[in-house]
Amino acid sequence: MTQHAITSSAILQGKVLIVDDQEANVILLEQILLREGYQAISSTMKSSDVCELHRENNYDLILLDLQMPEMDGFAVMEELKKIEKDGYLPVLVITAQPNQKLRALKAGAEDFITKPFEMAEVLVRVHNMLKIRLLNKELHNYNNELEQRVCERTAELKEGYQETILTMTRAAEHKDEDTGAHVQRISYYSRVLSEALGMDDEFIENIFFASPMHDIGKIGVPDHVLLLKPSGFVQDEWEIMQEHAAMGAKILGNSKSPYLKMGAEIALNHHERWDGSGVIQMEKKAMKFPYQHEL
Repeated sequence: MTQHAITSSAILQGKVLIVDDQEANVILLEQILLREGYQAISSTMKSSDVCELHRENNYDLILLDLQMPEMDGFAVMEELKKIEKDGYLPVLVITAQPNQKLRALKAGAEDFITKPFEMAEVLVRVHNMLKIRLLNKELHNYNNELEQRVCERTAELKEGYQETILTMTRAAEHKDEDTGAHVQRISYYSRVLSEALGMDDEFIENIFFASPMHDIGKIGVPDHVLLLKPSGFVQDEWEIMQEHAAMGAKILGNSKSPYLKMGAEIALNHHERWDGSGVIQMEKKAMKFPYQHEL
């Protein structure tokens, strides 16, 4: 985006509010701007109405007299700051007092016009202020568009991660037909327990999607060991079966996905015991994982 995106036509369509308690000044400024081709000119002689008018119309420029009854220009700017949350006040102050110019700029005004008016000065300052305001709006809209794109891309990545998890989980289920409902229960149990422990939303979401992968290492267990063992495992088969925890961690390790990082930790530890005497203690000591979370 460049300054060339702001056309003369767009500047002339900028919404301008003239605020002055002297009718002659209002009429003069209106005539100067209308003759130049500005199309959206409004005015008020009551400073107390400025903020409400700005809320309704979102002016691109406010020509604001400083010396007014009820509320002076400084009080009006303080109220406008509550509306313009980004800190930019589209205010061009009008003053006949040289010592008020610096104070007005410090108060948030972007520029000033000196009374009595010089037409050339009015037109140049109004043109420049409107151009800056419209560029500011374009930048704001562009940032919003980028933010929307980032949100959409983040959602796509999250959906992709979740689809990958479901695919790998189905692959593990294919090796062990009894795990289907068990996997789903684990997912929901993990979420409920995490909520009960007061974990943050990110952790709860991660463990909901990561916990179904705890048995992913069964993909690497030979069918003759894993399937159809009504009589139980012999010693050699039991040793092979024990390796599925470390194997699952290896499958899921080295990923940037928070789901897979947590899944690797869960896969490695899901047969561990509270006293640290689980069957994967040796494998655990030999492996390092980037995801760590203290309960």
